[in-house]
Amino acid sequence: MTTAGDGDGGQLLERLRAQGRVRLGLAGEQPYGYIGKDGRMTGSAPAVARRIFRALGVDEVEPFPTEFGSLIAGLNSLQFDVVAAGMYITPARCRQVIFAEPEYRMLSAFVVPKGNPRGLRSYEDVARSGARLATGVGYAEIAYAEAAGVRSVRALPDQLAGLLAVEQGRADVFAGTAVAVRKVVRESGSTRIEATDEVTPYVDGEPVVDMGAFAFRTPETGLRDAFNRELRALKRSGELLEIMRPFGFTEKQMTTGTAEEKCRP
Repeated sequence: MTTAGDGDGGQLLERLRAQGRVRLGLAGEQPYGYIGKDGRMTGSAPAVARRIFRALGVDEVEPFPTEFGSLIAGLNSLQFDVVAAGMYITPARCRQVIFAEPEYRMLSAFVVPKGNPRGLRSYEDVARSGARLATGVGYAEIAYAEAAGVRSVRALPDQLAGLLAVEQGRADVFAGTAVAVRKVVRESGSTRIEATDEVTPYVDGEPVVDMGAFAFRTPETGLRDAFNRELRALKRSGELLEIMRPFGFTEKQMTTGTAEEKCRP
């Protein structure tokens, strides 16, 4: 059984090697970590995890699906060993968990009705138009909408629910990460909605570029540091992009940013 860290960087990596498997917390969000139509775990984060944990001597990765808003609580209550959901690094989350270095950078995008009749190309456009905005439970886009003065913000379970809300007229726009929005619109095959270009959020007048990473329990710095060493090697070789490319990531989303900079208030 997995237990909390014992100090000195924790002992989780040694225990994972001994049992030969690691449990990954997923949130059912494409393309980061989700259960595919074949019932198997897939997504950019599980693909990266398989590669890195194999290099660390842990051959098997197991999914633990949960809601996005429950990931940190589930991690800290020992339900699984690592959050593998492309979670954005924020100061608030850094007070609850420790993050690996980010594997990607990301802006937002919108799902809108075909032709974008309201001309929604920024959160400020949404606010000025009085449009009804939907996004996911626990998503960073909630704060971006509120910072822009959006009055109607509704949280839905996932991207597909958001797409359907726009398609059926129950919301005027759905906000999510650019890669995820493009993927869900493309896979839906719908002719009634479309994805906008990338949208830069602003908070206190400053542009925000989010970065996503794996998260670990605070005592487990040993596992986090070992994970980081392998991740940096994948970045240097270019292999990280090749692992993530099938899930819609491009060179534009690769980053040399650090968790430390995103954890700062």
